[in-house]
Amino acid sequence: MKNFIKAFIFGLATVSISALASSGGANLDHANNDLTDKESLKNGFKTYINYCLGCHQLQYQRYNRTFKDLGIEEADGVENYMYTGEKAGDHITNTMPTKEAAKWFGTAPPDLTLEARLRSPDWIYTYLRSFYIDSDRPFGVNNKVFKDVGMPHVLQDLQGVSTIDKDGNMSAAMGGSLSAEEYDVVVRDLTNFLEYVGEPSKLERKAMGIKVLIFLFIFFIVSYFLKKEFWKDIH
Repeated sequence: MKNFIKAFIFGLATVSISALASSGGANLDHANNDLTDKESLKNGFKTYINYCLGCHQLQYQRYNRTFKDLGIEEADGVENYMYTGEKAGDHITNTMPTKEAAKWFGTAPPDLTLEARLRSPDWIYTYLRSFYIDSDRPFGVNNKVFKDVGMPHVLQDLQGVSTIDKDGNMSAAMGGSLSAEEYDVVVRDLTNFLEYVGEPSKLERKAMGIKVLIFLFIFFIVSYFLKKEFWKDIH
């Protein structure tokens, strides 16, 4: 029993340390995602295609599955979301060479299919809003959530640029094409999409779980009265 308790405590500590490491110790803002919001998911998908796919693949997600789940007609999806001649049944991948990418960025850009499950949607949402100017970094920016990140701020034209003071406080972004509120919506939609990609059947699983619980509740009631009926003569 003592060994079990020690193992349990060690497991909790390991999970806590891992969670802290993935967040970089930063306070995370809540993304408040809504996987039932199809328009948000479509906008996030569009942002991913336009700004992320060049470096980051979704190698476990297919285009046609995404079209179906997001309510996009396949012909519309091929025309507006597929720019490089793939087939609708293909996985969402790019042609970036892994070895060369590792040289360019210090490490190969990760696949994002399971990123929301690995990091959490709140981490992604905060990360994409935490870039600041750092002239010592290769791409001229750093990130408050992911220190010394090797990624450029690909959404800089939308958000603009921020600075950070010695106490870690970031200034309001300047020079972007969107207001702070508009940019937050773009990032939330992208985060929403990446959460969906991490588990496309999440809503179906939850709906099925509710149905199973209802069935078990009804089955329990029926079983209870059957038990009373079977045992009434014995008692």
